[in-house]
Amino acid sequence: MREPPEGAALLAIAREVLRKELLPLLPGDKVYAALMVANAMGIAERQLQQGEGPQREEQQALAALLKTEGALESLNREFATRIRRGEFDEDDEARRLLWESTVQRVRESAPKALPAYGLK
Repeated sequence: MREPPEGAALLAIAREVLRKELLPLLPGDKVYAALMVANAMGIAERQLQQGEGPQREEQQALAALLKTEGALESLNREFATRIRRGEFDEDDEARRLLWESTVQRVRESAPKALPAYGLK
């Protein structure tokens, strides 16, 4: 058993300290770098909170669509290759998968952007 707080909560605490206590003390030329670090910590926090589920779901959906097995990275590479060849131009399932994976990426990297499009 892990001692609380666990990974995602630790990142949230560290990010809060960085933004509220340390950032104001930094010289102006270091602020942008510190904000990038805080942003990366936020992405890592959200990925830890969501676990491996989204990646596993994307891998399974790609494997079914492509009718082949493999690691997520190689499946995405194969999907991109086949899209460039025009194999999925009229495929609703491919469009759905692209949309869902895009929303998931935004959910992790910039979740504040989702409500503007009516998404959670």
